[in-house]
Amino acid sequence: MIIRDEFLGRLRKIFDLNLYEAKVWTALLSRGVSTAGELSNISDVPRSRTYDILESLEKKGFIVMKIGKPIKFVALKPVEVVERVKRNLVVNAHEKSKRLDELKSDEVLSELSALFDNGVKFVEPSDLSGSLRGRQNMYNHLDMMIRGAEKVITIATTADGLNRKMEALLPGLEKAKRRGCVIRVAAPITEGNIKIARQIAKIAEVRDTSQKSFNGRFSIVDSEQLMFMLTNDSTVHPNYDVAVWISTDFFAKVMEQMFELAWQEFRPLSKVKVRE
Repeated sequence: MIIRDEFLGRLRKIFDLNLYEAKVWTALLSRGVSTAGELSNISDVPRSRTYDILESLEKKGFIVMKIGKPIKFVALKPVEVVERVKRNLVVNAHEKSKRLDELKSDEVLSELSALFDNGVKFVEPSDLSGSLRGRQNMYNHLDMMIRGAEKVITIATTADGLNRKMEALLPGLEKAKRRGCVIRVAAPITEGNIKIARQIAKIAEVRDTSQKSFNGRFSIVDSEQLMFMLTNDSTVHPNYDVAVWISTDFFAKVMEQMFELAWQEFRPLSKVKVRE
């Protein structure tokens, strides 16, 4: 049986399968019911691996094992597989989340924190930096910076970035506001983001950058940490978006001083006239 590589690639991505799993699953779908040996021949997967692959597919909810001699495997309707995979994802995510919550009061976390604290003491400031690839990774790291903020959070972004960032970061920003942090957000205000801008204005001072042709994408926290994006978010795929994170009060303070000059020129949200 010949299945296009492109199709197998899509299955792997959608269902989080490896290549052998995708091959064996599609082979079983084409037969309905089959043995491991038959599936090995059809899918061109080594016989020594076929049983492991079938066991994995059964655990993931893709197939059912039929007891007998020889053991056979039964394909499920793809629509049923989709529902099973969705349910399993929810259950697994809940279990992992529960374990992580329990870890907060576990001595393991205390020991890990002690290792980190001791290690950081000997780290040069120039080493506390790194690159972040992928927009979700960037937002996760920025959320971590916000959760640790004590004084001031500054966010500069694009028109589309305002919608995306606030969807991802709003809960953390609300908590920072309750801790007493000052929050400043600068972005071009348009018809497409005016609603979220007004929502953010409840916890932050929002200013419009559109009249100044300001397209910066960066965040500064407590004049100590800085994250700036290296790509144009209107042209780059989210998976290839790149940012640099730096933990250095010297550079962060310089950037904040430069931003302060621009901030004075931006229009307060209350003066922006945009139709919703």
